[in-house]
Amino acid sequence: MSPREPRLQAGWDIGGAHVKACLLADGALRDVAQWPCPLWQGMEHLDAALDAARSRWGGAWGPELAHAATMTGEMVDLFPDREQGVARIADRLAQSLGASLRLFDGEGDWRAPHEAPARWRGIASANWRATARVVAQRLGEAVLVDIGSTTTDLIPLRAGRVAALGTSDAERLATGELVYQGVVRTPLCALGPRVHWRGDTVNVMNEFFATTADVYRLTGELEPAHDQADTADGRGKDAGACRQRLARMVGRDAAEAGPADWLALADCWKHAQLAELASQLQRVCAGAGVPGGVPLVGAGCGAFLAEQLARRTGRPFFRYAEVALPAASPAAALASWADVCAPAVSVALLACRRE
Repeated sequence: MSPREPRLQAGWDIGGAHVKACLLADGALRDVAQWPCPLWQGMEHLDAALDAARSRWGGAWGPELAHAATMTGEMVDLFPDREQGVARIADRLAQSLGASLRLFDGEGDWRAPHEAPARWRGIASANWRATARVVAQRLGEAVLVDIGSTTTDLIPLRAGRVAALGTSDAERLATGELVYQGVVRTPLCALGPRVHWRGDTVNVMNEFFATTADVYRLTGELEPAHDQADTADGRGKDAGACRQRLARMVGRDAAEAGPADWLALADCWKHAQLAELASQLQRVCAGAGVPGGVPLVGAGCGAFLAEQLARRTGRPFFRYAEVALPAASPAAALASWADVCAPAVSVALLACRRE
């Protein structure tokens, strides 16, 4: 008897800045990856990311590969509104991925691409709910802290269920469950109007001179492989270029101070971001009645910051991969990418369970 071919499942998270995807074989993680996708510049960037995945998984790509997808890219200003964004992304995915494609509906079901125009509200920006559902099923009680390149999700989980008060982006912004800060693309002026500089408190320039990636490159905490966005000035990502961008934020040039001074300034911005996330976490936990000892589960390319948030608030900490993939125990590099691409991994896991 010939051996059975493994059941192959792909999971997709179509964002406005990146496309994240994973490949499962019989429910075990075989591969996971992320590609830059500045979707606001045109649908051709989505096509390029899909082509890159097809090339990467050439041996597995075929009619036996099932596809499940979620998205946040409908928010970009390429589209006149979110409804058209969902419909156009769904249509493009269907053309590329084929008839097996199912779209994750955060309201509790899966949708065929042709249903997207009518069901767009449930499909739009539902990726956080997929990740939260997987973690809730594994741990029961926790707070998911998914810190990505652009945003942070703070999702309370109670009794094995997602206990978020908000459902849409608008509602989650109101509850604190969505914080529009990340560790790569956030302009530094969004973290606060003043910083500490050489013993003084100084105003910062409200200009797009530098981003949080400059901070975490200097602190050494942002993995270079996860650092896929362009810099604010289009120049390099080396330490000297990062210092120069930080210097502009306080009206200076990098040559006016030493590396230790610029690292101290980077730390100032980092702690401002941590303080804001801690404040929002407190709001979310109070709103959902989350007990103090409940762990945080970190995901995203900023999972390192989620771990520091757990220490700051005295909570236990787990990475997404160790919670979502405990039996598989993927290699460290693969587990790290699973953390970054948690929504893509989650929709794939949920689709496998559905089958």
